[in-house]
Amino acid sequence: MSNQMRQKMADTIRFLAADMVQAANSGHPGAPMGLADIAVVLSEHMNHNPKNPSWLNRDRVVFSGGHGTGLIYSLYYLWGYGLELEDLKNFRQLNSKTPGHPEYGHTEGVEITTGPLGQGIANAVGFAMASKFMGAQVNSETASMIDHNVYCLCGDGDLEEGISYEACSIAGHNKLDNLVVIYDSNRITIEGSTDLSISEDMRKRFESQGWDVLECDGHNFDEIDSSLTTAKANTKPTLIIANTVIAKGAGELEGSHHSHGAPLGEDVIKKAKADAGFDPEKSFYVDEDVMARFRCAIEDGDLKEREWVHSQKTMPLMEQNEALEALQNPDFSRIQWPEFDKADATRSTNGKIINAIARAIPSFIGGSADLSPSNKTDLKDMGVFPKGRNIYFGIREHAMASIVNAMGLYGGLLPFSSTFFVFSDYLKPSARIAALSGIQHFFIWTHDSIGVGEDGPTHQPIEHLSQFRALPNFYVWRPADGAENVEAWKVALEMKNSPSAFVCSRQNLSVLPKAVNGEASKGGYLLASDDNASITLMASGSEVELALNVKTALNEKGVNANVVSVPCFDLLIEQDKAYIDSIIKPDTKKVAIEAARGMEWYRLADEVIAMDSFGASAPAGELFEKFGFSVDSILEKIQ
Repeated sequence: MSNQMRQKMADTIRFLAADMVQAANSGHPGAPMGLADIAVVLSEHMNHNPKNPSWLNRDRVVFSGGHGTGLIYSLYYLWGYGLELEDLKNFRQLNSKTPGHPEYGHTEGVEITTGPLGQGIANAVGFAMASKFMGAQVNSETASMIDHNVYCLCGDGDLEEGISYEACSIAGHNKLDNLVVIYDSNRITIEGSTDLSISEDMRKRFESQGWDVLECDGHNFDEIDSSLTTAKANTKPTLIIANTVIAKGAGELEGSHHSHGAPLGEDVIKKAKADAGFDPEKSFYVDEDVMARFRCAIEDGDLKEREWVHSQKTMPLMEQNEALEALQNPDFSRIQWPEFDKADATRSTNGKIINAIARAIPSFIGGSADLSPSNKTDLKDMGVFPKGRNIYFGIREHAMASIVNAMGLYGGLLPFSSTFFVFSDYLKPSARIAALSGIQHFFIWTHDSIGVGEDGPTHQPIEHLSQFRALPNFYVWRPADGAENVEAWKVALEMKNSPSAFVCSRQNLSVLPKAVNGEASKGGYLLASDDNASITLMASGSEVELALNVKTALNEKGVNANVVSVPCFDLLIEQDKAYIDSIIKPDTKKVAIEAARGMEWYRLADEVIAMDSFGASAPAGELFEKFGFSVDSILEKIQ
């Protein structure tokens, strides 16, 4: 393709992006205009099929700077992913297909909701890792069914966020040669020049992390093309430092931080169009020859996918096809669920459960942030990534969760991540994106309360249950024994569009009696009951056993009481009133007991016995006594 044609295509993207922001009177024109030349050349290198955006072996492209939606939506319109000019004109408007930041599942073609800066880099690493794992399962020495690339466009802000360092370190360590990160180095942030806040040598940073680093003029088509060609042949992940000018082609605002997050203005846009040889009076305009060039992606991509599908039908690939089929269609009926007949920590029962799942489901994969011996998440005899299913994420909670988010959207994988519950603080943004995007990501969090003991208040989660229960479309399970733990996993495996968290104890918990009414799979059930009960005690996790002991003490005092176990508060409050009233009797005094903040319990309870402070350093038994979680203390409070 001639560079003259490339220039016209790039300018078309620039002015579509500028027109979108101007029409909305809101948005970010600078990055899309600066990246337009790179986007045109990247279009020539990508293998994707707009007719089937979910083709497994497609190249993935992740826009880590989600604010650059003028570029993203322009490309998806031009490539033929179903957006129309009217959608571009409705940019950032209510119910449009073109919201302010790209959202997975909302706009066709968007691979993942990147959210806060830096997330997209970790997401791209996740897609690349998922591809490597899938390839290791289904490729052979003579045929590669999975061999695509992952591209990520990022800016200065993405690389300043700490998550990018974590993720890129993992990528270099695992030699992800299918990953290409294009760094839009325009040296501008919202406050001004990057000289105000950053001075590190990006080349040395990435080389020290095991990356190949290339550099090009981000407005020179031949240099961009050469860099991408080299990157695809590299044996390491590649960073392309593309030196660009923010708002390229925007006249007086070219290179200015004022072009980052505000409309350019009608006069600036008209002059820019005239200078580029475009009609300044036309908005949202795409010439026929430009459209034809971009829309080649439709037929080219469809042909590539059909060739890929045809190659799968050859005899030598039969075994690989069977492996791919098993990965993409898990049969949960094959799981041999363990049974538990003695007191045990739920971190231990959870470890036995996930190993049972892994033995039956080949797509079940994951790891811990350097805590697998404590989290009990080692998948025994399952090998190490990329050929095996144990991933060593290192002490990188935030990148781990964002990587697993992408693995959950890759197609055909059921991934989990794990750490101590208190360290979920490090990955909250990724957990929120998982809930927002509807990603089936299994979070395993152990050491769930002041029961952590001697490690003290820095390691004892107090507010964490409440904050995650407050998160929409996020299901927090805090099982009180192994049987509840099994039920939690059975439900979570079927929840295809929601993340689930398993919050597990360090200390041993007794085996519970059978339910009197209801079932754990509905989030809560009546565990023990008395005729004419005047009090209902509610709890989750380790406090359920305490509630049973309080009931016994109340009975000795002539007071009848019920006990309700609530392994999943989020699921229980979704049940209809009739079910809730059948287990939490409306005519009883309702008391919730939880060794955490517990404020959400007021939705169901009259009184909440919970933590009003941080914990302390001492053996677990002493801490429960100190903070009022003993039978005598609770009887006193109830009285």
